[in-house]
Parts: sequence; structure tokens; C-alpha cells
Amino acid sequence: MPKKILIVTDDAGESFEILYAQYRFREAGYQPVIAATQKKRLHGVIHDFEPGWTTYIERPGYLINADIAISKVKPAQYEAIVLIGGRAPEHLRHDEKLLSIVQDFHRRGKLICAICHGIQIVLAAGLGKGLKMTCYRNVRLEVQHCGGTWIDEQSVRDGNLITAQTWESHAEFYRHIFAALEGTA
Repeated sequence: MPKKILIVTDDAGESFEILYAQYRFREAGYQPVIAATQKKRLHGVIHDFEPGWTTYIERPGYLINADIAISKVKPAQYEAIVLIGGRAPEHLRHDEKLLSIVQDFHRRGKLICAICHGIQIVLAAGLGKGLKMTCYRNVRLEVQHCGGTWIDEQSVRDGNLITAQTWESHAEFYRHIFAALEGTA
């Protein structure tokens, strides 16, 4: 039976980040499990960077099925957790069950991965202090206010925490993730 990877998102999660994670883990022989506040069809979004805009723009994205409700997740069944960006983390960082899951992964020494705005969930779980991390540059102030050090790199690993800036960071992010999962770095 393949090892499971928990991918956490919800409505307004970044479509490309969700789908890339799902297929990249499948390709590598893992079983990706998408968790959301409800087991339902999620409304993904597409964030892009347009010339002349001072921040990203948002368009409707893909419809993606959640496999499990966050309330049903048992952390011991998973090798790692991946917290997807988009606007979903604004909502998810208030979900006490999810924060407890992230803290459980931390206590067990399991891999916690966050991309873009996914870092908001890590910080809400109280895990930022003293860590080096990255995220979408316009969220870096939250990292600093929570006692973390924001690093301007595509992907940063600090122990069992791997963070990335945006979907443009996928290559570096997944190199870090698979090196950690395979014990090669």
C-alpha cells in the first residue's frame, strides 16, 4: 500500500498548486489525499501575475474533489502534510482541528510543507518562532511577526518544515520535499 501524503486546501485554493501536488505525489508512488473542511467538490482559483499590477490577480480555477473532511483526518496515517496556498488559508487558519493536526505532525517530527499563503496555517498553529521560511512575499510580515525569519528564496527547508513562495517555486519545493521523504537530504 502506498504511503499517504495529506494535501490541505479548500474553496479558493490555488488550482495549480493542488493539481501539481496531487499528480507529482502519484507519479512518485505516494497516495495523495486532499482534505478540506468538507468532503465535496472544491472551487479552485488561479492566481497569476500580470504586468502593471502591484499584486496577483485571481480567476476561477478547476473544480477539484476533496477526498476527506479535515475533521476525519488521523495524522498518524500520513507521511507528510502539504498546505496549499491561494485564499483558502485565510479561512483554514481558523480551523482548530486543522491547527491541531499541524501541531501533531510537528510533535511526531513529520514533514510539514507550505506553499505561498499556506504558511498562514503553520503560523496560526504556533510553529513559526525561530524558523527560517519563505512564502509569497506579501505574507512575509506575518512570518516576521510570528518570530520567523523570511528568506527570499524559492524554497527553504528548516528541519521538518519546507516552505515555498508560489507555484513558480514548484521545481525547488518538490526537490526539497522528495529529498526529505527519501532521506537523501
